[in-house]
Amino acid sequence: MKQRLNRLTAVREMIKKNRIENQDTLLQMLKEEGYDVTQATLSRDLKMLKVGKISDGWSGYYYSLPVTEAHKDAENSFELDIRRGIVSLEFNGNMGVIKTRQGHANSVAFALDAIGMPEILGTIAGDDTIFVLLREGMTKEDLLEDFRKKVPEIEQ
Repeated sequence: MKQRLNRLTAVREMIKKNRIENQDTLLQMLKEEGYDVTQATLSRDLKMLKVGKISDGWSGYYYSLPVTEAHKDAENSFELDIRRGIVSLEFNGNMGVIKTRQGHANSVAFALDAIGMPEILGTIAGDDTIFVLLREGMTKEDLLEDFRKKVPEIEQ
């Protein structure tokens, strides 16, 4: 069972990092990583992972992971940027100032915008400071509650 889980993880990573157009290519890549599987086993693995083929618009098709998985990976990456970068949060009315580690303000502001926190109307980032404008009717407490849900490590 462990071998299968490792293989499924390897297949997922290969599809994420490479443009793979057919099972033969994927089988070869798996063999290079030490996995000796048949085409039938690989087909079952792809079905289990819900891998599909999508058109590139001009020359063919390639394997793609489900959108929900790609979205989940992106969201995890954004949350990591937020966790890694934020030093402090301070508010005055509906305007907030987020202090970040040096050079992290841009990636943290982008992550805040990308994860879609409904309390935030917009962000402006410098090098280590982000100005946050809350939507009308939203409060610092609303934003902090959402932070605690999405990024529990953030405390204020």
